[in-house]
Amino acid sequence: MASGLEMGYWHSQWRGDLVAYLSRLILTNYRNFRQLELDLPSGVSVFYGANAEGKTALLESVYTLAVGRSFRAGSERQVVNFDAGSSGQAAYVAGIACRDGQTINAVVGYEPVGAGDGLSQTNTQEPGAADSVVAAPFPMVRKRIRVNRQPSTAANLVGLIGATLFVADDLDLVLGSPTNRRRYLDILISQAVPDYLAALQRYQAALRSRNRLLRLHRDGRVEPDEMEYWNDQLVGCGSLLVLGRAKALKHLAVSADELHRELAGSGRTLRLVYQPRVPPQDSIENTELEFRRQLQQQASRERATGVTAVGPHRDDFIIVSNGLLASDFASRGESRTIALALRLAEAEYLSRIRADDPIILLDDVFSEMDNERRQRVLYKVSGYRQALFTTTDVEPVRAHFGAAATYFRVADGAVSLDA
Repeated sequence: MASGLEMGYWHSQWRGDLVAYLSRLILTNYRNFRQLELDLPSGVSVFYGANAEGKTALLESVYTLAVGRSFRAGSERQVVNFDAGSSGQAAYVAGIACRDGQTINAVVGYEPVGAGDGLSQTNTQEPGAADSVVAAPFPMVRKRIRVNRQPSTAANLVGLIGATLFVADDLDLVLGSPTNRRRYLDILISQAVPDYLAALQRYQAALRSRNRLLRLHRDGRVEPDEMEYWNDQLVGCGSLLVLGRAKALKHLAVSADELHRELAGSGRTLRLVYQPRVPPQDSIENTELEFRRQLQQQASRERATGVTAVGPHRDDFIIVSNGLLASDFASRGESRTIALALRLAEAEYLSRIRADDPIILLDDVFSEMDNERRQRVLYKVSGYRQALFTTTDVEPVRAHFGAAATYFRVADGAVSLDA
């Protein structure tokens, strides 16, 4: 399967219209913001206030402009302001990003579709606040994306504005299921290499179709040619994903180890070990051959279960701290430090591969850090072109940055600049 991904494995192909920072953010009917127009400077911006005031929603909206989706909504309808959605009004996230005098305009719209009268679990509050059950005014939303005033897609939006997000749930990268670590790699690489996202989408479509055919196989309703077509798609796209993940993890492992030593102490070690279901070979062709060999080996099992047993959808990478498996032996504090090292390594990877800084987004992650670790993280992330922080306690951050940062107070769905 020929692709631009093969040559040199994942050299960045981004065009010259990359953006380095977000200069303006406009929210309409988004979460608890009915209307917000916010000018953002480069450098460090700190958003502070009590819980459930909208701080996380600000970072969520910026993240959406970067990767095309929220990092916390179980359903995209949850981002639509309840009162606005009840009357059929749409929600919008709009951003203007700048680099070297060039601008790019991106808009993500959420249009309510239909009407509902059931109850749904909806969390529109800050992390740590209680969930609330509210009546769902509409069952779904239609998402529309425009880039530079032209209709676009989430796939085309991803990576135009690079972003690295730090959240309290990053503990799941260390202690959670392989799904969390696969998602981490997929979002990371998709922002750096456009063809990776295209391969991932084709792979997921092939996987769904192949699983459907496997379930029909028992009834004898599957033509051999149809299964072979989806095998070809699975093998071609899946091999590209395996090679892409192996390449990215090689970079990440070096950076994460160095950053972990800085955060945890020079005597600590950190290793990231890729565990692919199909081991990457020395070329795309040989990786495809290995993929096909394993599919043949698992054919009887797959026909019995109706599920594809081989491929990057079953990948993982293990994290080894000081020679011990972190998921089994790391304390909560150690896991937090490892997660921070992974996110900092992600930012370095994006900066290196894209030749452009990602926007750093930190959502109230300082509360569980001691002062020394907090200072180290603040020092690291302040070196990027733009960093946006949220916190309930602004004083430790203000003590570190002083007048070098810009401070915004968030309250009741409004944002005000400190005088």
